[in-house]
Amino acid sequence: MSDSESSELASKFVLKTVPFDARFPNQNQTRNCFQNYTDYFKCIAAKGDDFPPCKQFFRAYHSLCPNEWISKWDEQRENGTFPASLEP
Repeated sequence: MSDSESSELASKFVLKTVPFDARFPNQNQTRNCFQNYTDYFKCIAAKGDDFPPCKQFFRAYHSLCPNEWISKWDEQRENGTFPASLEP
């Protein structure tokens, strides 16, 4: 990849991480991951898939959570065995 291609790609994509959340001040972000996952599904249940603030929870849990956890939780939701309430 040439420098111009690299520069062009860099101008198209902005990489960001999840902003600081005062509810989870420690380095271990497991609870933060789980909370954003549940908040996302509560949000879309209450406001619908197209509600822009819900997308913040989606981006946060996809940034914080390992893909294996997300897959497991998605499967648990589908089977009705998810260990938390997702009611708004």
